[in-house]
Amino acid sequence: MMVQIQQEDRLNLGAKKFNMWIFIFTSFMFFAALSSGFIVYSGGKGHGLDVILPRAFMYSTAVLIISSITLFIASRAAKQLQFDKQRLFLWLTFFLGIAFFIIQIYAWYVLTYKMGVYFTNPNASRTFIYVFSGMHLLHVIAGLILLLNTINSAYKNIPQVRKMYKMEMTSIFWHFLDIIWIYLYVFLLLNQY
Repeated sequence: MMVQIQQEDRLNLGAKKFNMWIFIFTSFMFFAALSSGFIVYSGGKGHGLDVILPRAFMYSTAVLIISSITLFIASRAAKQLQFDKQRLFLWLTFFLGIAFFIIQIYAWYVLTYKMGVYFTNPNASRTFIYVFSGMHLLHVIAGLILLLNTINSAYKNIPQVRKMYKMEMTSIFWHFLDIIWIYLYVFLLLNQY
């Protein structure tokens, strides 16, 4: 009976995992479309960003990379049934995600109030900085919600297969966020001028 339930769980969870991959693919296409829009706009009008990005973006990138490492450690701990270690590194990942969010908002503050780069600019290329980072932050909020859900399940007495499923889904999404932000940051760096 228990084996049959676990097999049904794996089948049901496999379909849900496919949905996550579809969401990641559509998000990837969304960011590719934004990048294409920037290239078309800036190429056609000769406008680059014409601004040096705040250092806060570099710091937030480092924080996000570290958060992917802590999530990897949490996932490995879950596979090895080291639940205290898993919970610790899940919480570290969550707080690093919050730190990333705060640093990104600070970068907007620096752009707006210290550099005079507003969302509405005569050079609309600069608006893309806010659009890229803002759309990414919406995805980060979704990732933080997934992390909280996974943390919650780590404290509950539920089958290990379900705990591992949540870990895997959260890991897939969070690492995707990391890769997308690195792409966006490098893309913006290459188009500063």
